[in-house]
Amino acid sequence: MRAIFFTIAIILLSVGSILFLRTTPNPLAPSSSPILAFSPSSSPEIQEVNIEASFQINTNGIIRNFKSPKYHQRSPDVYLSADSPTIVHVKKDGITWDDFFKTLPMKLTKDCLTTGDGETFCNGSSSSLKFYLNGREEPDLLDKKIEDEDSILITFQQ
Repeated sequence: MRAIFFTIAIILLSVGSILFLRTTPNPLAPSSSPILAFSPSSSPEIQEVNIEASFQINTNGIIRNFKSPKYHQRSPDVYLSADSPTIVHVKKDGITWDDFFKTLPMKLTKDCLTTGDGETFCNGSSSSLKFYLNGREEPDLLDKKIEDEDSILITFQQ
């Protein structure tokens, strides 16, 4: 009788062990589900930089002023500061001039400038909005990446 009891107990323990081991994952066994891992070479990294460039906007002979706090520190990636309101500080790689101007409370396109005070200056038959990069006329300035020591001038003449 004891032999039968032991035999049944061993069979039950064996079956239970097999079922248990089948449902418990083995940490050393390869996984059938994909593991998502990011390595520096496979993921886009945001590279921090310390670029400074200068800019000036001149409308009908008037140099625009960016000393007001409404123009300062509006983005962590590209900004003006109170102590140097004509110097653009770039902290993230790949920032374009368009990216910079979009942080300011104004609007600038290839054809029109709307200042922070609401004045509008647009290309027309007797008026011209022009862009200069490092002393050369550059109609596509807004698409250009800001480089260290760049100097831009935007002029509007009527």
